[in-house]
Amino acid sequence: MTEKSVIFFDIDGTLLDHDKKLPDSAKKAVFELKKQGHIVAIATGRAPFMYADLRAELEIDTYVSFNGQYVVVNGEVVYGNPLDIPSLVELTAVGLTNAHPIVFMDELDMKANVPTHKHIIESIDTLKIDHFPTHDPNYYKDRNIYQSLFFCAEGEEEQYREKFPAFDFVRWHPVSVDVLPKGGSKANGIKQAMKAIGIAKENQYAFGDGLNDLEMLSTITNSVAMGNAKEEVKAVSKYVTKDVDQDGIVYGLQLVGLLEK
Repeated sequence: MTEKSVIFFDIDGTLLDHDKKLPDSAKKAVFELKKQGHIVAIATGRAPFMYADLRAELEIDTYVSFNGQYVVVNGEVVYGNPLDIPSLVELTAVGLTNAHPIVFMDELDMKANVPTHKHIIESIDTLKIDHFPTHDPNYYKDRNIYQSLFFCAEGEEEQYREKFPAFDFVRWHPVSVDVLPKGGSKANGIKQAMKAIGIAKENQYAFGDGLNDLEMLSTITNSVAMGNAKEEVKAVSKYVTKDVDQDGIVYGLQLVGLLEK
């Protein structure tokens, strides 16, 4: 067996194909990695409740959620980095004046500050998940909110960047951005996980495709961009594999030497 490694996979466009389905080849690859003694983990912008079924199917209990703000290793929470609540309250108020709604998310659920909005429906529907945010404008009270979804058209988030220095705004959909604690990223989440896992940098791998993968793929020693990744993501990655729909996971694992061709 090769030396023990840890491999972090993004979900959308990486583990899941363009139809939000898990290719059989990717599933078999994950179990082959585990059979070899490697640690297979997930690093995603999704909340934990959004991919519980996927974790169960792949028997994965180490994961980085909310783009690094909520980290679980072997089923135990090892790190949490919630949003600053006073800033979040102000962002919510300013957003309402601009008809930009928000969804609050903790590890268990997500709630919208408005009863309904076309941008919420449009973007959440693309995730093809069973959960949909119901209305609770006070959901941020008395709980940790690790990430929020802020709904505005491309470019409209710029007006909020300077006004809210406590947050990073990372676009994941044409009408929605992730709101993260300033400096929060999958890269930092993986760093926190590594404190518990303790695997050397040269044996750390990560696969991704989106803008929220930039820090992760520019930091992890063995980074792999999917063939369907954005060009700026490919530019910071050590390797580029095939499209997710062309067995990109398997090809990428062969490319880095973790699976035999």
